[in-house]
Amino acid sequence: MILVTGATGFIGSHLVEALAAGGYACRSLVRRAGCHLPGEVVFGDLAGGGSLDQALRGIELVIHLAGVTKALSPAGYYAGNTRATEVLASAIAGRGIRLVYVSSLAAVGPSLDGTPLTEDAEPHPLTDYGKSKLAAERSVRALLSDAVIVRPPVVYGPRDTGVFEFLKLLSKGLAPEIRGGERWFSAIYVTDLVEGILAAAFAGCAAGRTYFLAPAQPVCWSELAATAARIMGRRAHTIRIPRAAALAIGYGAQLWSRATGKPGVLNRDKIREAQCLCWTCDPQRAAAELGFHARTALADGLAQTLAWYKGAGWLHY
Repeated sequence: MILVTGATGFIGSHLVEALAAGGYACRSLVRRAGCHLPGEVVFGDLAGGGSLDQALRGIELVIHLAGVTKALSPAGYYAGNTRATEVLASAIAGRGIRLVYVSSLAAVGPSLDGTPLTEDAEPHPLTDYGKSKLAAERSVRALLSDAVIVRPPVVYGPRDTGVFEFLKLLSKGLAPEIRGGERWFSAIYVTDLVEGILAAAFAGCAAGRTYFLAPAQPVCWSELAATAARIMGRRAHTIRIPRAAALAIGYGAQLWSRATGKPGVLNRDKIREAQCLCWTCDPQRAAAELGFHARTALADGLAQTLAWYKGAGWLHY
């Protein structure tokens, strides 16, 4: 039996569907009622540890996806990412259960010299999100030495709400870009990421290891914009934003989030990340040890993603 946390999220929903399609017995730990998921559902709160005994009963593998990607304050990231992961890892310790923790490239930070990062690179996270994910990784290693950690870069695909905001602007013919040069990044289609997570989960050699899960080739911002615009039949008009103006926009969005009490996808930390020239990672370890290769080309992944957005009524083009 496999337990998945964060099953109602973007990546988690694809993961539980893949597990169900593969015939695996799956249980999802969720925070709210009304969730329609394959397999069993247990309600509980990781931060408080409630219902963990029930959720872990009969479990052999836990895939931990639950976390916080946007918050009103730094404390929100540490509560939802670091503390929640510590609680789960402590509950697992001594039970003979394998843990796969889905972290993030943000836990390591950007490449400072343009060379794709390897798993042995010294972490230098830029943001509270990245710092909270790195702290969670270290708690996992301290409590469960055989746990597997995977670090995705940018993830896109049906149901995603992050990259969607950029694609929504492109659907209107607008391509915002922060001045200062071309930006390069690793990006993985969600179904490829799910395959990588499962490869790490079931490989005996993965115990105690950390993996970047990404395509071999990074993409650049202009390529992403041009490819998506072409699929939608749009002509993208590039809007180059000065760095200072971009930071001001991020700060304004952050103030608005605090005023409304609703965390948004845009803030100063997101702008700081976007200003970096290179968010790339090297997937060679996953290829060599897990036999994992991200198979979906950017154009194919974007076409499937945009078709889903259009079918769901999220985009009109």
